[in-house]
Amino acid sequence: MALYQRVGKSLLLSPKSASSSPIVTATSLARRARFLSTEAAATPASTTAKRKGFVEWYEGHLNARPVLTKAITGACLWGLGDVVAQVVPTLIQDEDGDDDTTKKEFKYDIPRTARAVTFGFVIHAPLSHLHFNLLEWMTVKGGFTGLSIPIFKTVMEQFVYWSWFSNSLYHGAMGAMQGKNLDEIQNRIKDVLWGTQVAQWKFWIPVQLLNFQFVPVRHQLNVVLLTSVVWTALLSAWYPPEEEAEGEVSEEKKD
Repeated sequence: MALYQRVGKSLLLSPKSASSSPIVTATSLARRARFLSTEAAATPASTTAKRKGFVEWYEGHLNARPVLTKAITGACLWGLGDVVAQVVPTLIQDEDGDDDTTKKEFKYDIPRTARAVTFGFVIHAPLSHLHFNLLEWMTVKGGFTGLSIPIFKTVMEQFVYWSWFSNSLYHGAMGAMQGKNLDEIQNRIKDVLWGTQVAQWKFWIPVQLLNFQFVPVRHQLNVVLLTSVVWTALLSAWYPPEEEAEGEVSEEKKD
């Protein structure tokens, strides 16, 4: 303590010696402070490095190649959603106490998942990137502020143009990849579009109001894709697949 007091006193009395001393130069003080702060923060930084690493890596790709990054993300999550759509009905049937024939009859449809991945990568993600940027452009041009921003975007998306277009595009693209002709695709869209719209409004309007209010534009598609996994699982639980429904009807007619 006495040595520290003498050194401190000499530094105060002799500025020349302070500037010449390697112990108290501004550079050395900054270096020591930086070293101490790094040492003190070493433990929490190491625990958060992995989390920050992925986020920073993804953000870097999103800024450098936004369309490609979203397309790859869309392909992965559309594929995951289709996996959920195929597996969930089987699990629900097993819980209902059905016999083992359901398990034996279940066969995973790989081409169906491939179609979903293709749709997410080639069609949905790139067009959705343009859609969300267009919504942002219209919002800025319209001078919307505050809560009017998510309301305006949700109305435009769900009722004016996007939901009608995207749902029709989905059913049309899936039909085309299944080898259906133009008349069959048009009939399919006419049969299911309105029901799809009503179900979408019930689920997606609250989701998108929150999405448009709190999520940056560059991540709004990711929120939609992640939520779509849950949406697909719900649809699979609420409505049986078309093939199974047709099979049940044919069996009833035979009886």
